[in-house]
Amino acid sequence: MSPAALLVLLSTASAVAPNGLPERWAPLAFPRIKAHTAYEWSPSSGAVHARAAGSASGLVYRHRGAVADAPVLRWRWKIAGTLPKGDERSKAGDDYAARVYVTFEYEPSRVGLATRLKYASVKALRGEYPPHDAIAYIWANKLAAGESAPSPYTDRVRMVAVRSGDSAAGEWRSEERDVLEDYRRLFGSDPPPYAGIALMTDADDTGGAAEAWYADVTLGGR
Repeated sequence: MSPAALLVLLSTASAVAPNGLPERWAPLAFPRIKAHTAYEWSPSSGAVHARAAGSASGLVYRHRGAVADAPVLRWRWKIAGTLPKGDERSKAGDDYAARVYVTFEYEPSRVGLATRLKYASVKALRGEYPPHDAIAYIWANKLAAGESAPSPYTDRVRMVAVRSGDSAAGEWRSEERDVLEDYRRLFGSDPPPYAGIALMTDADDTGGAAEAWYADVTLGGR
C-alpha cells in the first residue's frame, strides 16, 4: 500500500456530524445494556472523549477491506486511570478504560452448522450478521503489557494488552499494531476482511467509572 492509500478514520480534521460525533462513526449499543457510555468530540484535544459510569457502549467505523492491503493500525489514546476491580480473566471484571476493537467479516464457510444457525438467528433479529471474530487492543487493568487472552465472554474475541496499569495514566500514548500478524498469531489463520474499527470505554461489569480519549486512528501499510 502506498502512503497515498492511507485510510484516516479519525483525525483533528475530522468533520463532525449533526449528532456531535465525527462523521462515519456511529454509536454501538448492546441490547441487554441500558446504560450507555457518553462519547463526544472534543475540539480542544482533537479527540473523542469517552466517559463511562456503570455503563457500556461503543463507537464504530464500518469498513470493508482486505487486511493484507492495510495491515497496520495506528492510534493515540489517553486514560484517566484503570478500573480497580477490572480483571481481564473474569466476566465480573471485564471492563476497560480504553480499548480499540478490530472486527472481521462473518464468513459461513469458516464455521460449523450450529454456528451458522446461531448467526442466522442474530441476523434475523438485528438485520445484519455479527462479526466473525475480533481483536480487542486494550489498556489493561491487570494483564501485563504484551500478553494476550481470550475474552471471558467468548473465544471469538482475543484481547491484546497494549498498555497496562496506571503508570502512564493522564498522558497521551501512540500505538501501532500489525493486525495481520496479530490475527495469524491469535487465531492461527489468515483473517476475513475487515468489518469495522470500534472504540469502547466501559464500566458496566464492575459498576465503576472510566474516562478516556481517542485520536488519530488510521489503517495503512507497513
